[in-house]
Amino acid sequence: MADTVQTTLKYFTPPPDGAKPYQLVNSDPTTGERQRNYALEDHPVEIENLRGKEDSVTLDTAGFQFFKAEATHKTFANDAEVEKEYYPESIELLKRLTGASRVVLFDHTIRRNRPGEVDDGPQKRQPVSLVHVDQTRPSAIARVHRHLPPSDAPALLKNRFQIINLWRPIAHPALDFPLALCDYRSVDPKRDLVPTILRYPDRDGETFSVKYNAAYKWKYLRGMDTDEVVLIKCFDSIDDGSVAVLTPHTAFIDPTTPPDAPLRQSIELRALVFYD
Repeated sequence: MADTVQTTLKYFTPPPDGAKPYQLVNSDPTTGERQRNYALEDHPVEIENLRGKEDSVTLDTAGFQFFKAEATHKTFANDAEVEKEYYPESIELLKRLTGASRVVLFDHTIRRNRPGEVDDGPQKRQPVSLVHVDQTRPSAIARVHRHLPPSDAPALLKNRFQIINLWRPIAHPALDFPLALCDYRSVDPKRDLVPTILRYPDRDGETFSVKYNAAYKWKYLRGMDTDEVVLIKCFDSIDDGSVAVLTPHTAFIDPTTPPDAPLRQSIELRALVFYD
């Protein structure tokens, strides 16, 4: 019998005026809310705990995959330290786990749950309770041009490439606000995914918002520990139906979380992953 929990997730509903949806990347410091031109709606869902069945999902079947992988770097105190110490070992880990020939880390976010705090600025990111996908095809290709030398990008784009997030709990198991992942095999991309402008102060990016679909199969790994990681596929240039292309995901409130569980701390690295 499956080990499941019942909870509620937030999904996208289209702007009433038919405009292209957008959201600001930074929140209002007084309210903690991000300006957007669309609404969110709650839907009850069932999420299966894959503890003991971790090998039932892979990057190419479900769009995500769990691994045991202890980090040498432990403190995650500041961005400079993370980039100097955690980036190099994570590049090697991603190469080993995926078989990639080249990995370029372009971003990271440390998240710490701070109940009652509205500031969600770049240094105080909190868990995101909204079903989403980080990249679209145009934004993924733009990332290659943005983060790779102009002399390298054209050749790299001729072969398979992916954008993969490497997500890890910090300091203690992530019992509070765990991460739910949607099995790509239950997603209808044309129906369910809506390109949405992500407005930075200096440019526009693009993500996928996600409409509700009762067919979704949601999974998580209860109590993910600091020596466990999940690779989350945000984009794959192979889009012929043979592999999972992406993974909708969100933080959620787990009703089985003990009341005295420490507040969630996590780090996600965002990687361009290239293959020969």
